[in-house]
Amino acid sequence: MTEAPLIYLIAGEPSGDLLGARLMAALREQVGGQVGFAGVGGEEMAEQGLRSLFPLSDVAVMGLLEVLPKAPRILWRVRETVADVERLRPAAVVTIDSWGFTGRVAKRLKAAGSRTPRIHYVAPMVWAWRRGRARQLAHRLDHLLCLLPNEPSYFEAVGLPATHVGHAVVESGAERGNGPAFRRRHHIEPAAPLLCLLPGSRSSETARLLPAFDRTVRLLDRRHPGLRTVIPTVDTVAEQVARAAERLGALVVRGRAEKYDAFAAADVALAASGTVALELALAGLPAVITYKVSPLTALIGRRLLRVRHVSLVNILLDRQAVPELLQERCRPDLLAEAVSALLTDEAGRAAQRAAGREALRRLGYGGPSPSARAARIILDIVERRPLPAGA
Repeated sequence: MTEAPLIYLIAGEPSGDLLGARLMAALREQVGGQVGFAGVGGEEMAEQGLRSLFPLSDVAVMGLLEVLPKAPRILWRVRETVADVERLRPAAVVTIDSWGFTGRVAKRLKAAGSRTPRIHYVAPMVWAWRRGRARQLAHRLDHLLCLLPNEPSYFEAVGLPATHVGHAVVESGAERGNGPAFRRRHHIEPAAPLLCLLPGSRSSETARLLPAFDRTVRLLDRRHPGLRTVIPTVDTVAEQVARAAERLGALVVRGRAEKYDAFAAADVALAASGTVALELALAGLPAVITYKVSPLTALIGRRLLRVRHVSLVNILLDRQAVPELLQERCRPDLLAEAVSALLTDEAGRAAQRAAGREALRRLGYGGPSPSARAARIILDIVERRPLPAGA
């Protein structure tokens, strides 16, 4: 490349924001800093120098009924993003996860006749539900970067070039937290039981889970005197979490380093289903996984899902190594019972740690950096891009 390329990155939620930040760092490293960035992201990508076109919270929504009230704003943000891409004419557009939002951007760019390469990072789980989406992606994209080794074949079969790059959680550093320092810093006694609450990174998630978490902690307080709670959070839901934490007397922490220190300090986690479950496995923190959506969303999901589990640890191992309490089982009494069982059972905690290590090995833990592999593929596509007519 003769000049620094501009890469347009689009994340639609905090987990994609983290992937985007690591990708930005890897791209910068591989070209000696000679790369520019624009697009949509959150606090992690901002730390890497991205000035987001709009706040990530505007589009970070999950669930059919949860999306509907925000649909006009989301569609407006889609149009705004496409217009920005057409104005800047970047060397490549890299959409990251959140296909409900990023897929609409890719569709509009394709319809507008954009010649900018469209690369998507994180394949929708077509092996779990809605296999027909593979053709939808093939129509809108030029290349797909997959996290799981079984995924490329689903998309290559319908003509979309796809590459397995590995799951970025293995390079997160979640295993390097300092628990004793965290407890000293926040005046938590070494022997005090510490519960880490992770109610999600979307407002729709936290709105449903925080009330259940509140009542769960109150039940646990009766069984475990001296129990302390910590809630790592992000910008998109910080205000909701702060209000809930005040009622509970919980400690709230921000930033990746504090989160991973909290993981190292805690005894057990109660977490919303998502990428964080893999971070917890990497940190060796036993967890109970839960989730709750609207009844209609749950009904549709049960009709379409082709997997027995929702946690990737359980999916990879094809067994429930990590407790899952979903939808109608997301009840304070059941959550408290499951968390209490882990708090009092060292053998159970050890078994979950071992299961997590096995799942992570299947995701490529210990191999090449997924972000570096993804960056190399993106740069190769940019270098092969034909010059515009008349250039």
